[in-house]
Amino acid sequence: MNPKELMENAVQILDKKKGMQIVALKIDALTTVADYFVLVTGTSSTHIRALADELEDGLSKLGEQPDHIEGKATGWILLDYKSVVVHVFTPDARETFNLEKLWGDAEEVDLSGLVTE
Repeated sequence: MNPKELMENAVQILDKKKGMQIVALKIDALTTVADYFVLVTGTSSTHIRALADELEDGLSKLGEQPDHIEGKATGWILLDYKSVVVHVFTPDARETFNLEKLWGDAEEVDLSGLVTE
């Protein structure tokens, strides 16, 4: 699966699990860390764990395994799929770390058609 397809599948899985404020940033022109960041907010620490678990399970069924996962006991869970890094936040953690501002030069991907309104 190419990076764009991986990102799109991740967005759809998170959307189906009621992830909020889903944003995808195309960062390949800015760093070698990954091609995309996907950011999503859950309503609580329980919800962000459920989002992370659903994403890991859903992408595993498509043949994709995370390189590593960090933060399962915190308000910010990171799932690293090498070309796509998914950040799952509680509302407070998302506001505190504000990755959209930190990566403000990144191109925001149009997710219409991938997420429900």
